[in-house]
Amino acid sequence: MIQRRPFLLAAASALALPAFAQQRPIRLVVPYAAGGPIDVTARLLAERVKDSLGTLIIDNKPGGGGNIGADIVAKAPPDGLTIGISAVATHAINPWLFAKMPYDAVKDFTPITQMVRVPNVLVMNAETAARLKINSVRDLVAYAKANPAKLNYGSGGNGSAGHLAGEMFKSGAGIFAVHIPYNGGNPAQLALLSGQVDFNFDNLATAAPNIRAGKLKALAVTTLNRSPALPDVPPVADTVKGFAIDTWWGLVGPAGMPADLVAKYNAAFVAALQSPEARTRFGALMAEPVWNTPQEFGRFMQSELVKYEKVVKLSGAKVD
Repeated sequence: MIQRRPFLLAAASALALPAFAQQRPIRLVVPYAAGGPIDVTARLLAERVKDSLGTLIIDNKPGGGGNIGADIVAKAPPDGLTIGISAVATHAINPWLFAKMPYDAVKDFTPITQMVRVPNVLVMNAETAARLKINSVRDLVAYAKANPAKLNYGSGGNGSAGHLAGEMFKSGAGIFAVHIPYNGGNPAQLALLSGQVDFNFDNLATAAPNIRAGKLKALAVTTLNRSPALPDVPPVADTVKGFAIDTWWGLVGPAGMPADLVAKYNAAFVAALQSPEARTRFGALMAEPVWNTPQEFGRFMQSELVKYEKVVKLSGAKVD
């Protein structure tokens, strides 16, 4: 986690929001449906920044893999009255996955701060793992090499995070496993629980209840280092060098937002992310609060965009 001093371009002398912005609520566009982890964290932070920024209205705009909501932010006036959530899908994966994009993931946005990092986790059906005597990533790789083309894995669909992680894992480990796409993460997990597939790369927040219940065996987390949520589970990178893939989201505005507004929003949201309530609530979602300067967040998103170009091409996934 990056824990630098909040980005205060003008802590004492930052220009106040224009009078019209103080009187009108700020629209926070969430490019996914209500009720999911991204929506929950956005609502929590909106509540915590209202004293410093005023009222924030959450506007859920799902569809197009997140592209519809992200495009609304990209096309909004840069007056600070519309900001939104950027995510690994909208700003790193989709630009390579979709044949046509309505926005430029770099040029059309102003970074504010990252918000969250959520590990994915390599899981097996516990009974399958016991039957095949697989207790680690090393065991899984050894089994796959000794039994070519016998393993398969499920995902929430072509181009999903689980699919990309699976192809990245296969390439790095030098193994083969058949990809079986499902229509969403929940059907993919049900297929794993019922033994229809051998392993999945699942979102930790989704997989955690079944890991705790002993139905799924967690072999590794996909972050480069261990996750505080599963401290006893090693990273895939311990076996497959350099493997790192996780889910993240943050805050952006339209391109051209004034520096004083960016500084003001960054300071307010960073303070909210550092609050004990955020740590507790995010922890319940298996999510880790992450904050940084706008410049750092911008560099991070560009590095993720570069990384996922290779991963998406490796997967062969494409949305016309």
